[in-house]
Amino acid sequence: MWWWFGWLCIVATVTGSVSGGSVTYDGRSLIIDGRRQLLFSGSIHYPRSTPDMWPSLITKAKQGGLNVIDTYVFWNVHEPQPNKYDFSGRGDIVSFIKQIQAQGLYVCLRIGPFIESEWTYGGLPFWLHDVPGIVFRSDNEPFKFYMKNFTTKIVNMLKSEKLFASQGGPIIISQIENEYQNVEKAFHEKGPPYVIWAAKMATDLETGVPWVMCKQDDAPDPVINTCNGMRCGETFVGPNSPNKPALWTENWTHFYDTYGNITKIRSAEDIAYNVVLFILKKKGSFINYYMYHGGTNFGRTASSFIITAYYDQAPLDEYGLIRQPKWGHLKELHAAIKLCSETLLYGVPSNFSLGVLQEAYVYHEDSGGCAAFLVNANGQKALVKFQNSTYDLPPKSISILPDCKTVAFNTAKVNTQVNTRTRQPTMKFYSADKWEEHREVIPIFEDTSIRSDVLLEQMSTTKDVSDYLWYTASFQQSEGSNSVLRLNSLGHVLRAFVNGVLLGSGHGSKKNPGFTLETNISLNNGVNEISLLSAMVGLPDSGAFLERRAAGLQAVTIRDNNELHDLTKYSWGYQIGMLGERLQIYTEKGSSDVQWTTHEHSYQPLTWYKTNFDSPVGTDPVAINLGSMGKGEAWINGQSIGRYWISYHTPDGSPSQIWYHIPRSFLKPTNNLLVLFEEESGDPLGISVGTVSITKVCGHVSDSNPPPMISWKRQTISQNKEKMHYGRRPKVQLSCPPKRRISKILFASFGSPSGNCEGYAVGSCHSSNSTDVVEKACVGKRRCTIPQSYQKFGGDPCPGIHKDLLIEAQCG
Repeated sequence: MWWWFGWLCIVATVTGSVSGGSVTYDGRSLIIDGRRQLLFSGSIHYPRSTPDMWPSLITKAKQGGLNVIDTYVFWNVHEPQPNKYDFSGRGDIVSFIKQIQAQGLYVCLRIGPFIESEWTYGGLPFWLHDVPGIVFRSDNEPFKFYMKNFTTKIVNMLKSEKLFASQGGPIIISQIENEYQNVEKAFHEKGPPYVIWAAKMATDLETGVPWVMCKQDDAPDPVINTCNGMRCGETFVGPNSPNKPALWTENWTHFYDTYGNITKIRSAEDIAYNVVLFILKKKGSFINYYMYHGGTNFGRTASSFIITAYYDQAPLDEYGLIRQPKWGHLKELHAAIKLCSETLLYGVPSNFSLGVLQEAYVYHEDSGGCAAFLVNANGQKALVKFQNSTYDLPPKSISILPDCKTVAFNTAKVNTQVNTRTRQPTMKFYSADKWEEHREVIPIFEDTSIRSDVLLEQMSTTKDVSDYLWYTASFQQSEGSNSVLRLNSLGHVLRAFVNGVLLGSGHGSKKNPGFTLETNISLNNGVNEISLLSAMVGLPDSGAFLERRAAGLQAVTIRDNNELHDLTKYSWGYQIGMLGERLQIYTEKGSSDVQWTTHEHSYQPLTWYKTNFDSPVGTDPVAINLGSMGKGEAWINGQSIGRYWISYHTPDGSPSQIWYHIPRSFLKPTNNLLVLFEEESGDPLGISVGTVSITKVCGHVSDSNPPPMISWKRQTISQNKEKMHYGRRPKVQLSCPPKRRISKILFASFGSPSGNCEGYAVGSCHSSNSTDVVEKACVGKRRCTIPQSYQKFGGDPCPGIHKDLLIEAQCG
C-alpha cells in the first residue's frame, strides 16, 4: 500500500472509548450524543468462537475500521429447557459485550429471538415444539408468551449490567424478529398482527435505544426497517418513513457453505462497490458485514446440511486469522469514507451524469467542505471529466474524492497484500497401536423400550438430544429368498441393517432432504431383524410453520416374489441415539466405563475411535485433518468440535471440508483425548493434527494510472480541516503475522510480470536485480516497503511502457 494511506488510516480510525449516551435517529442516520454517525459494523457470534478468542477478534475488527460489533442472541443456547438458563462459556453474552465496550466499540444486538443464521432450529429451543397449540412466529398466544418471556429476560439482564447506551453502555441498537417478511404471507391474517405485536413488545421494554426489523418493509413506527443482502444499494426499497435512516443489517461477505456445494467467493471489490453505492443511492449510514468472522459450528449447532466451518471466507477466517485482501481492502474503504463522513452526514447532496453509465455524487458543506464520488456502473473502464479534471474509472467501480479533487480510494483497485493460509500437519496418527475402538451395538426390536404401530416422526421423538433414531422391527419370512427393501425418508441420512449387516445407505441434500433408498436384501427363513438408522444433519432453520416440519422414515416396504409387504403401519421399536452417546464415552469418565479394543483394521460402520495426543507447540490455531474419515462427529477432551462428513463430495469430486478447528482453549499441554464416532468406514490412521498460519504474502502495484498519494494532517483541532500532500509513486507493502519474519523472496519482478498474486511469471520486461533489491529490503523483517521507482531498481529496464511491481514472500 502507499505511504499516504498509512497516515490516512491512522487519522480516520482514531476513536475514544465508548461512554454511552442518548441514541436517536433522523432520516439521515443514527444520532449518538447529539451527533449523526456513519457506522461500519461486523457480525461476530460469541457461540461460534471461544472466550479466549474474543479479544483478538474484536481488536482485528477495530483495526479493520469497524466501530460496531453485531451479534445475534441464541435462544436455544441460553434456555435449553424452559426457565433454565445458561450464560456460561461460549454463551457468556455479558462478558462478550463488555469486552467490545472495553475496546471502544458499539454493539448492535439482534435478539430475534428467531435468528435463522444457519443455526439449528433457527435459534429456537426445541422444547417450544411440544407446547400445546403453538404456532411459531405468528399471532399465537403460546408463542408470544415464550418469545416475550425470553426477550424480556435478555433485556433485563443487560439492563442490570448497564449495557445499553442510555445507561452508559455500548448497545446502540437492537433487533426484534428476523426477515419475517419472507414468511409473513404464509400466516395469512395471523402475520400482520404479529409484526405489530412484536414491535410494541420490544419498544415497551424501554431500552432507550432504537429497535430495527430487517427485511420488514412495513416495520411499525418507531421500529426501523432495514435491508439484508448483497446489493442493498439497488434492492432496498428504503426506509418506510422519511424520519428513519437507511440501515444495512446484513451485507453478506460470502455465501455460507453446505455439504456438497462448491464454495463461491465474493470479492473484496464487489463488497466495497456495493457499500459505497448504498451510501450514495440510499443515503445509507450503517453497514453491517455478515459475517465479519464466521467461526465454527461446534457440536450439533449447524442447521440442516450446513458444514462445520461457517463463513470461512469472511474478512476474519474461521480461525480468526486476517483474510487478505478482503480485510485490508475494506479497511482502506472505511478510512476513505470516514474522511468524508461529516460532509456526507451534514452536507447538501447533488448528483449528475458523467456518461451513459457514469455518475457523480457531490456533497457540499456550508463551511466549504466538499466530497465527491464518481460512479462507473459499466462493465468497461471509462474516462470521465469532473470539475475540469479527467478521471480513469475502472469497470464497475466508485472513486472517492474527499476534497472533490483527489482520489483517495477506488473500490476496484485492490492495493492490499494477498496472503496465503497454510495448514501444516505436526502430528500423524498412522500407527494402529495409537488407536482403540469400540463397536456400537446395533439394536433389535427386543432391545427397545419405545414402541409404536406407526413410523414415528424423528424430531418429535428424539427431542433434539441426538442426531440419531433407530427404527427396529422383527419380520417373519417363511422362505429364504431375494427381496427388495424400499425406504422413503425425509432424511437426512439412512442406513439399513438386516440381521446386523449393513445393506445400504442413502442421503438427501440441502435443497432436497427427502430421498428413497432401495436395496436388495437376503432374508433368513424365520425371524429377520430389521434395524434402520435415520440420522439428521442439523434441524431446519427457516421457513413458515417450522414446528410442523417432519423428518425420519415415511414408508417401509419389502417386495418378495411379487408380493408387497407394507411395513409402514407395523410394530416398530425405537432407540433414541447411540449407546455411546448415552454413556458419554467421548469424555474421560465415560471413556473409562466401556470396553475398548485395539484397532483391528476392519473399518466397520458405527465405530467409536479414541487416541491421545499432545498439543502442538506455539500459539497458532490448531486444526485436525479428518480427510480419511467418512461421516460422524469428533470430540476433544469431551467437547465436540462439530460434525464431519468427508464422504459427501462436491461436484468436482472433493470433500466439502476436511480440516476442523480445535480451539486452543479445548486443549491441555499433553494427553488430550480425541474421540470420533464414525458412521461409515473411515480410516483413523490417516488423521493428522496441525497448525494454521499465514505462510506467504504477496503485493502487486502498477504505475498505469495510479491514484495520487495523499497524507492527511490536521491543521488545527478547532477547524477540523485536512491538508493534502501529493506524490506519484505507489509502493508494495508486505507484512507477516506477529512473531514471523520474511524468510525468503519467492518471486520479485519490476517490469511487466504476467498474472497477479494468484499466479505469476516474469514478463518480457524485467529488471534483472529485482530479487536482490527486494531481498535486501525485506528478508529478516516482519514488514517492508518497496517503492515502485526506477531509482530503487537501478534504472528503467524498458522505457516507454507502464511498469508493475509484483512480489511474493515467505513468512517463516
